[in-house]
Amino acid sequence: MLDGGLEFVDLLRIGVDIALVWYVFYKLMMLIRGTKAIQLLKGIAVVLLVWAISILFNLQTMQWLTNQAIIWGFLAIIILFQPELRRALEQLGRGNLFSRTVKSEEEIIGKKIEAIIQSCNYMAKRRIGALISIEGDTGVGEYMETGIPVDGNLTHQLLTNIFTPNTPLHDGAVIIKEGKIMAAACYLPLSESPFISKELGTRHRAAMGISEVTDALTIIVSEETGAISCTKNGELHRDINEDTLRNMLNAHLSLMEDAPERKTWKRRGSKNG
Repeated sequence: MLDGGLEFVDLLRIGVDIALVWYVFYKLMMLIRGTKAIQLLKGIAVVLLVWAISILFNLQTMQWLTNQAIIWGFLAIIILFQPELRRALEQLGRGNLFSRTVKSEEEIIGKKIEAIIQSCNYMAKRRIGALISIEGDTGVGEYMETGIPVDGNLTHQLLTNIFTPNTPLHDGAVIIKEGKIMAAACYLPLSESPFISKELGTRHRAAMGISEVTDALTIIVSEETGAISCTKNGELHRDINEDTLRNMLNAHLSLMEDAPERKTWKRRGSKNG
C-alpha cells in the first residue's frame, strides 16, 4: 500500500513538472511571437537537425562544425538578444511576463477599433462616403479579387486616405481581414431585397448584399447625410452612434481573435447611400 502511494506521488510530481515546463515554454513562445527571435529559433532548429544527422551518419567534419556552432551560439544569442533578454527579465520582475499575451491581444483589438472609429467619424463630419467590410468566418476572397490589393496595416490615416474623393481607390469597398486592409475599390453583391428603403443608395444595398451571403460586419458612411450605419447577418443598423459602433466592432473583432482560423463592394451608379 505504501509503495503504491509513493508511486502515485511520484507520477503526480512528474506530471506537474512536465505541465509546468510546457506552460512556461508556451508562454515564452507567445512572448517572442512576432519578433526576430522566432527566426533565431528556426535557425537553431536547423543547426540541431544537421547536428543529429551528422551523428547518425558519422559525418565527423560536419559534427565538429555544428558542435562549434552550438558551443559559441549561446554566447552569440546573449550578445545579439541582450535588449530582449533584459526586457523579459524586467517583465518577470514586474510580474507581467505571463500576462503580456492577453494584454497585447486586447490592446491590438482596441487599436483596430479606434482606427476604424476615428476614420469613420472624420469622414462622417465631412460627408465622405465610405464602405468598409470586415471579414468574419465566411471568406470574402472572391470579392477581394475584384479590387486593388493593398495589404496594409489598419490605420485611420490609410483608411481615410483611401476614401478621399477623386483618388483612384475611393470608389468602392475596402475589405479588412485579420487586422489588415487587404483590398480597396472592391465590388460587392447588391441586395435584391424589396424591403430595403428606397431612400438608401448603392452603398447600403451593397452592404446588405454582402451581409446576406457572408457574416462580415460592414460599415457605411453616407455621402449625403454623414450618417454611419452597419450591416451584419442580413440586418441593417441605421444611423448608429459611436458607442454602438464600438460595441459592434468589439464583438466582431473579439470573436475573430478567439477563433483558431479566421480568415467589397463597388459602388455602381450615381446614387449613393
